[in-house]
Amino acid sequence: MPDSGTIRAGVVGLGWAGQQHMAAFHEAEGVELVAIAGKEDDVRAELSAQYDVEAGYADWEELVARGDLDVISVAVPTFLHAPISVAALRAGAHVLCEKPIARTAAEGMAMVEAARESGRILEVTFNHRRRGDIEAIRAAVVDGTIGRPYHARAMWLRRSGIPALGSWFTNAEMSGGGPLVDLGVHVLDWTLHLMGEPRVTAVSAVTHAELGPRGLGGSGGVKHGTGSAYEVEDLATVLLRLEGGGSIVLETSWASHRATPDEFGITLYGTDGGADLSVIDYAPAGELTIFTGDGEERLDTPVTALPGRGHSAVVDTFLEHVRDPASWREHDGTIGLSRAKLVDAAYASAAAGRELPLDENLDITGGAA
Repeated sequence: MPDSGTIRAGVVGLGWAGQQHMAAFHEAEGVELVAIAGKEDDVRAELSAQYDVEAGYADWEELVARGDLDVISVAVPTFLHAPISVAALRAGAHVLCEKPIARTAAEGMAMVEAARESGRILEVTFNHRRRGDIEAIRAAVVDGTIGRPYHARAMWLRRSGIPALGSWFTNAEMSGGGPLVDLGVHVLDWTLHLMGEPRVTAVSAVTHAELGPRGLGGSGGVKHGTGSAYEVEDLATVLLRLEGGGSIVLETSWASHRATPDEFGITLYGTDGGADLSVIDYAPAGELTIFTGDGEERLDTPVTALPGRGHSAVVDTFLEHVRDPASWREHDGTIGLSRAKLVDAAYASAAAGRELPLDENLDITGGAA
């Protein structure tokens, strides 16, 4: 930390996510947003003026090469997460990277190793676990209201929400996959978080690509267009077996013929109760009900949760960790890496057409063929 105690921050990426990081750093006490980087000249100039940024760069390499930034946020297309994060960590900065950690677990492992070698923090932005309704379910788990969670059905489904046909999102090499790696990683994170981080022992998955390859289900617009054919899934379903006999069923899609345009949530079953959350069209707070009772008498309790602070909460927690050097080694990106390993295993299972067992490190055992 600098002698002044002021944290000097940089943000790579000028899109929606990058702007969330910029706003959070700008609002945080004892933080100076010093530099931003991104290819869009007009947007970069506008954001530099809005946040009174000292320097704006077209190339991320120039921002990292400054060497005077304490923290760097990485909010760019997935194929750039690993190279930028590794370079920033080696330059001595703590890194807050958008989800997923990387295209593959192998890339994620390289990021974790860079964090460990540099003695710096690497955290992944799982902002949905900071929603007020998700935190309300977690409180019901922690205080024993629903007993021991043993099964969950969790989903994020869109009717017509392929981010941009022909963009990096639909290019397998650049994105690492479709809705499973894009949306499903959030679903995995909040579900495992709510269930107390149980160990996954086996994964069975199926993926489908029925609408995207026909040019259907796009949300309009092109982000970083590549002219790519549609190369990823548009729907995935996953069964996770948990140590101790628990289970999770996860479903995620970018495009599907369904009633609501965009919905995510979870139904959680516990030994003494349960919870059901549905969020339609990104409502700040979803419809949440906690179920309790002894089987004969039922008590269904609607819960009105306050909106969470999303990226602002994630950034604040990240900054708390940065200010506590004793905690740095505890925050090396392993949570993000564990999610990447499960996504990799799900894709491998879908390709193999069978369930794949996992060892204690979430590595596939017995091969994927």
